[in-house]
Amino acid sequence: MKKKQTRRKFLKSTAVAGSGFFIVPRHVLGKGYTAPSDKLNLAAIGAGGKGFSDIRNSADGGVNNVVALCDVDSKAAVRARTLFPKAKYYKDFRVMLEEMNNDIDAVTVSTPDHVHGVAAMSAIGLGKHVYVQKPLTHNIYEARQLTEAARKYKVVTQMGNQGASHPGQVYMEKWFDDGLIGDVHTVEVWTNRPVWPQGIPVPTEKPDLPSHLDKKDWDLYIGPAEYVDYHPLFYHFKWRGWWNFGTGALGDMGCHIIDSPFRVLGLGYPTEVEASVGSIYKRDWNAEYVPQGCPPSSRVQVTFPKSAKNNSKVKMIWSDGGLRPFHPDLIPASDHLGDEGSNNGVIMIGDKGVITCEAYGANPRLYRKGEEVLTMPEDYNGGILHLHYPERGHQKSWTEACKAGYQSKAHQALTSSFDYAGPLTETVLMGNLAIRSYTLAKKRMDGGRNFYGRKKLLWDGENMKVTNFDEANQFVTRPYREGWKLI
Repeated sequence: MKKKQTRRKFLKSTAVAGSGFFIVPRHVLGKGYTAPSDKLNLAAIGAGGKGFSDIRNSADGGVNNVVALCDVDSKAAVRARTLFPKAKYYKDFRVMLEEMNNDIDAVTVSTPDHVHGVAAMSAIGLGKHVYVQKPLTHNIYEARQLTEAARKYKVVTQMGNQGASHPGQVYMEKWFDDGLIGDVHTVEVWTNRPVWPQGIPVPTEKPDLPSHLDKKDWDLYIGPAEYVDYHPLFYHFKWRGWWNFGTGALGDMGCHIIDSPFRVLGLGYPTEVEASVGSIYKRDWNAEYVPQGCPPSSRVQVTFPKSAKNNSKVKMIWSDGGLRPFHPDLIPASDHLGDEGSNNGVIMIGDKGVITCEAYGANPRLYRKGEEVLTMPEDYNGGILHLHYPERGHQKSWTEACKAGYQSKAHQALTSSFDYAGPLTETVLMGNLAIRSYTLAKKRMDGGRNFYGRKKLLWDGENMKVTNFDEANQFVTRPYREGWKLI
């Protein structure tokens, strides 16, 4: 070639072609030399909290460049801006993507849930590879749209459920594939979340914004959601408890916990979902009614048909808010369920045995009648290349796949690309659809409420539609504010 290609055009052309490329080995170029094609230019949408660790792990100690950081909260972004002083700082990701389009190869999205879909879609539409925190999106429609867009634009994707890269997942798959627990008919999944205020009345007071935020910052934070005035209960960490911004306990931990049975059993779209939620009483006979907020506790049952791996219909039961399952027969009374203290975990019950594990697929155990408990060997790595990297290389594997190209071997080896993470997220958010349907109510003449959405919902997964109760379909997507629509 007479004219040398730029690194940006090189990466983009290989992605569009749908094939990987070979990076020139460092030993050929000389000790300590890094080829330009061996570096990604990264941008972060959301740079505080989890956003900081996502962009730091993706930068991989200088293996990749961080060229831009975006966060509406300048205080939250301090650590990232200090670590990456050369990166340009923005508060509006739309402006960042427009101004730096030609300088960015890949983007991490680590905002509150309500911005995930719009931010990720904006990046994908420009041909950027994306890493998006769990849950992938705020609603089912967004998850489907991102999954299809990733294929259309041929970008490399990964969702931030880092437990997908835990070797325990591989080991449980091996146990199941070897037939050690037979076909699974029941799955219990649970968490001790919420551990933030939830199920409480909507705040009515209007405190001043923190000194480091102004009205424009708050408007950017609201993004695609319905506008509400600032309140600390809608901001850092606590936003999870409000449907306007978060997805509750299910959204927070579902993609971490449901991941294991979804992967091991090869599950797809569910066919039925039903929910019940806890109540809070401040007055006799009058439960608090807060449809804008996620409930204090919930139980959800999702039904899956037989899969190519599991020759049995599966009922998956989710519990949160301090509720957890009881010991199945094969697990001794003195053994904990899931993690120590039984706060989070998975139980897969088959016709020959039971597998249980902690959140993130950690510390799996297998129980069979009359046999010793099987555990994963301490030195087992499941073939994971970056086991000793932060979060077992969940971000590093993504950046390497970005360099290798769309549908490369490295891309296909990712444990939570959108082809997998999209359907998983849809399943998680099906639970929230049922929870929100459960709270639908009409006032009666006597002042009470008629809760008319408390029924089993039948689901057409391909068409993203509840077939027996149309009003529940309003929760498949959401209204978007002008200027923030899903592209």
